[in-house]
Amino acid sequence: MTMSKPMVLVFLLVILIITSQFEWKQQLVNDMEGNPSISQKQQHFSSREEVIKEKIILSQEKNIQKLNELVQTLQQHLLQCQGSNGPTDITGNSSTADRNEIKRQQILED
Repeated sequence: MTMSKPMVLVFLLVILIITSQFEWKQQLVNDMEGNPSISQKQQHFSSREEVIKEKIILSQEKNIQKLNELVQTLQQHLLQCQGSNGPTDITGNSSTADRNEIKRQQILED
């Protein structure tokens, strides 16, 4: 029993479609299995990014602390220099007013 040429072509076309469906499904399954590894990599990168951000923040906090200490030291030196200069007039009211102004500024900054 022989099939006609159009029937053979249709049969081959159906087989081709069916086999290609299996290949597509296999590719989809492989892609689906590959996604968890991608998400794990993304989580790993995001956790590394968080660690780096924390290190940067800690470094900035240390720098801020050092700057605050330097400001305090400079303020103390300024007060010492002003105290060693003595009163600018006979009554000493001017230097006392200057000291009071510096103390007010320190209180406002704190």
